[in-house]
Amino acid sequence: MSSIPENAPQHCPGTQSEDAGKASACAGCPNQNICASGEASRPDPAIELIKNRLSNVKHKILILSGKGGVGKSTVTSLLGHGLAARNANMNVGILDADICGPSQPRVLGVRGEQVHNSGSGWSPVYVTDNLSLMSIGFLLGSPDDAVIWRGPKKNGMIKQFLSEVDWGQLDYLLVDTPPGTSDEHLSAVQYLLGAGLSGAVVVTTPQEVALLDVRKEIQFCNKLHLTVLGVVENMSLFVCPNCKTRSEIFPATTGGASQMCSDLDVPLLGSLPLDPLLARCCDDGRDFLQELPNSPAVLALNDILDKIVAICEKNPGSDNASSVPSA
Repeated sequence: MSSIPENAPQHCPGTQSEDAGKASACAGCPNQNICASGEASRPDPAIELIKNRLSNVKHKILILSGKGGVGKSTVTSLLGHGLAARNANMNVGILDADICGPSQPRVLGVRGEQVHNSGSGWSPVYVTDNLSLMSIGFLLGSPDDAVIWRGPKKNGMIKQFLSEVDWGQLDYLLVDTPPGTSDEHLSAVQYLLGAGLSGAVVVTTPQEVALLDVRKEIQFCNKLHLTVLGVVENMSLFVCPNCKTRSEIFPATTGGASQMCSDLDVPLLGSLPLDPLLARCCDDGRDFLQELPNSPAVLALNDILDKIVAICEKNPGSDNASSVPSA
């Protein structure tokens, strides 16, 4: 396994094949010479390094969605706050793997903080005593700075985060990923499967235009033998903060996440309502769970957390790195 090929042909024989770099399908591939030399089939040394670094992290969960704008970062922050609030002795970490659009520093209220480097690696920024965060947002000169990187450099940054951040003892590590099913996702899965990845939580909204991409994300998980812990349907209903009336802002014309989960045989963890106060808390970096502990969104979140914790405690993380195709 290696970090190539980036632009593999459709009928790529695979780096483990005797025909690697020699088949007709390999003609014109930018990685043909590397595959033919056998270099591509060599194990990536970073896999073992990351496995050792994350050996003290009990559960590692990817937060995925093929669609942008479904509130994946918001859901990640809610899960992080919710898990950390359950037990003061439970340690939770969040890795913001969205290299080009890091939003967790703002959502968690730690913008402007600095990352410190020591002999044991990078120290994450602590949001609370038992909730920590690492994001490229801490490494930028300004929140407005654009990260204009090609795939290999983004992959290298993810590798660096996974291998060099000193999380200490963690019960849960939540990895917030960008939309899609490409470079960053392949790299994260490749390295984390080798370290015992618990699985993925997939976030969607009810309308078909979102479900189209989320189905692809679930197919991505299936192809990489990545366990789907379940689907969270975000913004399922709008709850008026004044009269508490519920309305469908994003109509589930094809049955929403419930029907999709039934069709694809994956668990539905629950649905979170669209609450404008939640959006305001994220903009201000405030903990919504402490601000409105009895809101419908928090009550729904607690039910989702119960299911995630039960699944993680029942099923150990998978160690399946050899089944992940090259990124």
